[in-house]
Amino acid sequence: MSKTDLAFTSALDQAQLIRSGEVSPVELVELYLERIQQLDSQIGSYFTVIAEKAIADAKAKTELLSKSNELPPFFGVPIAVKDLNSVAGVPCSYGVPVLKNEIAAYDDGVVTRIRHAGFIILGKTATSELGSFPYTEPTGFPPTRNPWNLHHTAGGSSGGSASAVAAGLCAIAQGSDAGGSIRGPAFCCGLVGIKPSRGRVSWAPVGDRLSGLSSNGPIARTVADAAALLDVMSGYVTGDPYWLPDPQPSFLAATAQQLGRLRIAFTTSISPVGEADAACQQAVRDSVKQLQDMGHIVEPGCPDFSGLIEPFACIWQSAVGASGIPQEVLQPFNQWLLAQNGTAGDYLRAVSQMQAIARQIVAFFDNIDVLITPTYMHSAISVGEWANLTPENTLQRIINWIAPCPPFNASGQPAIALPTGFDDRGLPIGIQLVGRPAAESTLIALAAQLEAAQPWNQHRPAIAV
Repeated sequence: MSKTDLAFTSALDQAQLIRSGEVSPVELVELYLERIQQLDSQIGSYFTVIAEKAIADAKAKTELLSKSNELPPFFGVPIAVKDLNSVAGVPCSYGVPVLKNEIAAYDDGVVTRIRHAGFIILGKTATSELGSFPYTEPTGFPPTRNPWNLHHTAGGSSGGSASAVAAGLCAIAQGSDAGGSIRGPAFCCGLVGIKPSRGRVSWAPVGDRLSGLSSNGPIARTVADAAALLDVMSGYVTGDPYWLPDPQPSFLAATAQQLGRLRIAFTTSISPVGEADAACQQAVRDSVKQLQDMGHIVEPGCPDFSGLIEPFACIWQSAVGASGIPQEVLQPFNQWLLAQNGTAGDYLRAVSQMQAIARQIVAFFDNIDVLITPTYMHSAISVGEWANLTPENTLQRIINWIAPCPPFNASGQPAIALPTGFDDRGLPIGIQLVGRPAAESTLIALAAQLEAAQPWNQHRPAIAV
């Protein structure tokens, strides 16, 4: 196996190669550090690379291989963590330059679970400032570029995690999603991204995120890798404001689950924005045809998202204020968002309005197992394309692009971004699968069916080969 082939080997297969003695954790870490050294200056996937810590961890794990027969599932496999999540002893900037050297004092709960699964953390991946943007171009950091076309964005706010996986700069990555921040970058970079159900993944040791809008989740090249990382991340921690029972069987096992005949709705139009572009519409139609051929019942349909934009935007704006970052150090768009903040009463009214609309969204699924939509309304924008717009115009462009994703942060339902092909510019496109609350297993099983019918992970960006 060539070094490039090894870099693009699935995380599950890498774990098996380590167990069989065909490759060591040290070899894998050194391989990825070498690729980061060669490629990341062009892509901007990482804010921080912790090479010494990663090599030390890899050496310790390599020594343990001959001493233990009971190894965690991803023992020795390299992973990246988004820079909105704390890793003890490592800077956590949140995409804000003045925080570049702020060292985290603790691991986030999801990072603790990643460590317990045996992963080796390579570093912290790039994020948009405070996670506010669906593209990753924070002031004071290099923009994060799409490995498929360096003139285009990798998406945001988990843009660094997605670009790193797509370029073979880590085996798999953690991301977070409050309005599409896992699904959008996965869409832009031709990857699988899962936004779990509310309560599936703990935000310990801190509390709620945006009234339940946000969740940690996996970004991977295969459905199985994403499912297995979701197994690692999932679980209740004492005191969590939301929680779900552990899945039975595991999410990884769901990838081999035999599905019955599902009732599936689909749409290429999102209210009040309108129709997706031609390539994204075709991605949905092609998937509908595949699912019909598999025997599923597929028909047009979509919940009504009317009235969601205003309360969702109010909650989103409040998050910038809750960060406590001084206004003057933020990018103009975030400064503008901060200036829009209303009263605590405005925020609570927005939460109530959002929850009322979310009830209507979830009720749509009383007679539907899965909804298929475009992931975003068009493929990746160019780097810097919206940099000189007014904040008002920027917000409208964002809404018009990411429209299919935020409704399911509001409703707390699980959703998967799944790649399906390319547009006529060679940029990845794909679909979003949305399930009933807590029904990740059904989504994962269906995504695995689609992946098997049209394997994606053999594709690699030219820059990464």
